[in-house]
Amino acid sequence: MKDKKEKTAPEEQEEILEEDKTPEEAQEGEKSREEELEAQIKDKDDKYLRLCAEYDNFRKRSQKEKADIYSTSKAEVLEQILPILDNFERAAQNADADFDSYKKGIELIFGQFLKVLEKFGVESFGEEGETFDPNLHTAVMAVTDDSLGENTIAQVFSKGYRLGDKIIREAAVKVANT
Repeated sequence: MKDKKEKTAPEEQEEILEEDKTPEEAQEGEKSREEELEAQIKDKDDKYLRLCAEYDNFRKRSQKEKADIYSTSKAEVLEQILPILDNFERAAQNADADFDSYKKGIELIFGQFLKVLEKFGVESFGEEGETFDPNLHTAVMAVTDDSLGENTIAQVFSKGYRLGDKIIREAAVKVANT
């Protein structure tokens, strides 16, 4: 007889109450329990649908913000480059300038352009005499030159550029003694 689980006082009261109910009352209790469960399911469904809608709105808003940032960034860069373009246009229209004046104007424009690149954090790399790094440089040619060390850049055809850690363009170089 000890195999039976001992019941607590509230469980005994529920059992007594269940026994005292008429079949109609018991059926009514089951219906109210079913209605309660259906209401909980509807509530959970509603919460799930709201969460899905919130996530979809967040995703759309994030995509729009990303597109706006991209567009704004391009506009900021172009805003800084347009005065340089204006200066090139003025230099091209100045047919009466002598060679030295023209050369000085082009050097000033070049300096202006380098300042804009610097302002945006763009750095150039790939100088003669540096050690060749295949992650930064593209070897276009190779040469044997006893005056240079092994894997040394002998000539730069086009400089490389990076923005922070991101390589924008690798330097095209001639490598000595590979």
